[in-house]
Amino acid sequence: MSRKREAKPHGEIRQSQVVMTFGPGAMVDLPDHSVLVAGLDYWSKGGDEIIEPRLTDKLARLLDVPTLRLITPPTEQEDPTAPATGIDCFQFPEWFITQNSESSSAESSSRSRMLVHRKALTRGEFIDRSRKKQAVVPIRFVRACRCGHIGDINWYAFVHGGDNDCAAKHRQLWIDERGTSGDLTEVWIRCECGNAERSMAQAAKTQDRALGHCDGSRPWLGPSTKEQCGEPNRLLIRTASNAYFPQKLTVISLPDRDQTVKQAIDAAWVFLEAVETIEELQYERKKPKVKAALDGLTDQEAFAEIDLRRRGGIKEDKKVKAAELETLIASKEELGDDRPNGNFFARALPRTAWERRWMEDIERVVLVHRLREVVAQVGFTRFEAAAPDIEGELEMGVRRATLAREVSWLPAVENKGEGVFIHFKTEAVDRWVSREDVQARGRQLDAGFECWSEEHQGSHRVFPGLAYFMLHSFSHMLITSVALECGYPASSIRERIYALPDIGYGVLLYTGTSDSEGTLGGLIQVGRRIHEYIHNALELGELCSNDPVCAQHLPESAHEHRFLHGAACHGCLLIAETSCEQHNEFLDRALVVPTVDNPGIGFFQARQA
Repeated sequence: MSRKREAKPHGEIRQSQVVMTFGPGAMVDLPDHSVLVAGLDYWSKGGDEIIEPRLTDKLARLLDVPTLRLITPPTEQEDPTAPATGIDCFQFPEWFITQNSESSSAESSSRSRMLVHRKALTRGEFIDRSRKKQAVVPIRFVRACRCGHIGDINWYAFVHGGDNDCAAKHRQLWIDERGTSGDLTEVWIRCECGNAERSMAQAAKTQDRALGHCDGSRPWLGPSTKEQCGEPNRLLIRTASNAYFPQKLTVISLPDRDQTVKQAIDAAWVFLEAVETIEELQYERKKPKVKAALDGLTDQEAFAEIDLRRRGGIKEDKKVKAAELETLIASKEELGDDRPNGNFFARALPRTAWERRWMEDIERVVLVHRLREVVAQVGFTRFEAAAPDIEGELEMGVRRATLAREVSWLPAVENKGEGVFIHFKTEAVDRWVSREDVQARGRQLDAGFECWSEEHQGSHRVFPGLAYFMLHSFSHMLITSVALECGYPASSIRERIYALPDIGYGVLLYTGTSDSEGTLGGLIQVGRRIHEYIHNALELGELCSNDPVCAQHLPESAHEHRFLHGAACHGCLLIAETSCEQHNEFLDRALVVPTVDNPGIGFFQARQA
């Protein structure tokens, strides 16, 4: 008996694109359709499970579920006899406009096209009253709210300003383009009743409530799936960049630092079981056997394990970046497993290889030959992105849209790559932050952040601190410098900023792809001459092509409306958002190098060629 031929998919996207860009609830233009990606309940099986306990445990607590798995998006089956795999989608939007314009004179710059619903189509085409077939395309306007809900605009209610009987009488709607610019002020919706027309510019004004209030529609979870909402609807351009922001949590797979600490405490437990304070621990560490056992451990790490045992093994949940930074700065020479299929291997570069005058406040340079990055999507937002905080944790107050009715697994991808870790001296950063002139600059940046907070009521975002501003800006400068020679495009180099006063400060630049292209060795070679690239980055950062305008920008300026920027613009610090962990926010090169407006507050003041 012949097997029934499976239907071909309507389109294809990469696994990483599903997690990064086109997850559940995203609108996608396929070759012949405009669709809304369905929720996880409509995904076929076939993806591989990713094992990353640290990420899985954290996400389970975040979503308040007992267990959780990380699964890669399903892939295309090479075996023609295997069950079909894929991701279902729903047709969206359901309103279309005809391709043929209403007759108009050649001199006229306006055109009119019919606005029709999906139910009026026959095999994807519209048959008008003269029985002529007309091709249609999806309309580019939909409605959505800040909670992620989305739906078609009630066009009859919009054009008439409320309830009417034109919908029941199936009167024809038209979309008029009264100009050539495509601006909303030139786009009008009118009804053939002749009594109503309305500009789309009115729909863009949220305060006018022209689109009414949201009914809580969640069409990606299934037809007629709704929840209570009541938020005002906002106009959303279907292909706009603010239509979908996946909320992701990322971790770097590192050797289990906790296991290393546990074994060290085990070796000296006979001396440490009575320790109750850090001072007592410091006294015990003077003993030769204890000193040897705890070599490489900080007092805080050792005491935390001792205190954990005293409390009966109730382990404190570490922040994402705290766990990573503790591991990165703990090893003296090597860390991880140097195997081709290993997840992590790093080796410290000898200080003699990179020590220069401008590097005097850097503690260590680590070449990360292998690393694995695991990225999981938790939810999504519309209109405004929700970036993780400076500790790598997801913002708790964000209005996150869910990916499924009942979440038992999340889509995730793993990337292999390489990187360079730069560890800054804690005392040098703390000393710099405490300077009065630096604090004065901090008050200016904080004033800009307060202006941003007033515009984003309800956000739980907090001011990241001057150390984060400085390290983040330094990272962007270094990415630009490195990308010129390392062989990777700047958009492929990512950053991880560690600004944790209780643990330390550092910057990890890394690259990662789903195959072996992320481990070609370009960043490792850069790391061997990192002092040269840092020198070039600092030199380029002192003068921007937009100076003095860039250097003199005040964060609180309502006219420029760049509240989270100091001296930063596209000419100096802004890079591809795929590289930046904060969507190009919290940047100020004046905290890194001398600028024309702030010549004396930069962290790197002393340099020589």
